[in-house]
Amino acid sequence: MREYLLTLCVTAAVTYLLTGPVRKFAIATGAMPEIRARDVHREPTPRLGGIAMFGGLCAGLLVADHLDSLNGVFERSNEPRALLSGAALIWIIGVLDDKFEIDALIKLGGQMIAAGVMVVQGLTILWLPIPGIGTVSLTSWQSTLLTVALVVITINAVNFVDGLDGLAAGTVCIASAAFFIYAYRIWFGYGIEAAAPATLFAAILMGMCLGFLPHNMHPARIFMGDSGSMLIGLVLAAGAISITGQVDPDSMNLFVGGERAATHAMLPVFIPLLLPLTIIALPMTDLVLAIVRRTWKGQSPFAADRGHLHHRLLEIGHSHSRAVLIMYFWSALLSFGAVAYSVHSASMWIVFLIVALSAVGLVLLLLPRFTPRAPRWAEAFVPPRYRRRTRLAAASAGAGGADERDGTEEERTPVGAGVSGVNGATAVGPRSRFPDRRKTSASR
Repeated sequence: MREYLLTLCVTAAVTYLLTGPVRKFAIATGAMPEIRARDVHREPTPRLGGIAMFGGLCAGLLVADHLDSLNGVFERSNEPRALLSGAALIWIIGVLDDKFEIDALIKLGGQMIAAGVMVVQGLTILWLPIPGIGTVSLTSWQSTLLTVALVVITINAVNFVDGLDGLAAGTVCIASAAFFIYAYRIWFGYGIEAAAPATLFAAILMGMCLGFLPHNMHPARIFMGDSGSMLIGLVLAAGAISITGQVDPDSMNLFVGGERAATHAMLPVFIPLLLPLTIIALPMTDLVLAIVRRTWKGQSPFAADRGHLHHRLLEIGHSHSRAVLIMYFWSALLSFGAVAYSVHSASMWIVFLIVALSAVGLVLLLLPRFTPRAPRWAEAFVPPRYRRRTRLAAASAGAGGADERDGTEEERTPVGAGVSGVNGATAVGPRSRFPDRRKTSASR
């Protein structure tokens, strides 16, 4: 565990230290695209944050290769080299997209090639534990097809959720923490060395996200771009593939006792089939809804819009930071809930706890729909939106509303990267959560 933590800390430190110089490099090279209609930031912000994250990945693998306990992962398995090869390819494609905006189909082809590179080097799904059937060995083409599909789906799911400051990095960090706990339990608890690569991948992925988050939290000073989102999506998929298709269920000695006891004991084997889905449940939901929404309108599934889950959270009244925290909450509930159930599947209190936390999440989600008012004695201790307005303030608000109704629509004008005063950070002035905003003539 100490060596895993050391690898995590080195990865986070390298990523954090590289992000500052990468930001300056992105500004110097003009990797600051204009504001698009679906964006929520107000000034051009540099991308290419994936360069720093890839540096952290390389540093983590290099350090792990020189540690006594983790060195065996590189000696017994070719999976770390397969991951590095696929990550390098997908990272190059992402860097080119951040700078030159390459076509979506070209990116899709690059993702499939990167997945194929990992398959050729041994990072693939060899068998699947199917409930009621047992372990099913896959043919070569079935293994390749399933591995490529899982990699492409995970990459695009993470890429779709990368729409708010700190959202993708934080969500993947939470998911990788849950995955690390699960993989470490398989490796240490059952003594299965085949789970060690997945545990290492999860620790490095956590370090990549933790090192980048301080620069990416709202207001973000740099975006990870496709070079970062596709990279962390590929690493997440690689860990799921490694522990799902490389760990032999028979080595756990779980097929003992009656049929019901064996079914409960096999849950740690079945969880790899579900854990990747729970980890990317929110991004995957967003991906499916986006495809249905766009095809229903007669648009391409790759067409950009403002209908993602994080956009909807902003539209119903959540602030930028609160929308991100709500997404964090649901990601943690789904991923850690799956891991907890795999450990204590017979305990009903885990199910009750997940249901209770889901109810709390729904209340937080619908909070902007309610406007509670604090009593007058507590108005000094609550934000202004919860205070009772005086008659004068109400009259002033009514006049302001009349002025708003008489106002005209203000079009959102994209800001170019060469505008004077733009240094790459997001705006520090007032920012709108909506693409259109009415002018007000009332004095502030």
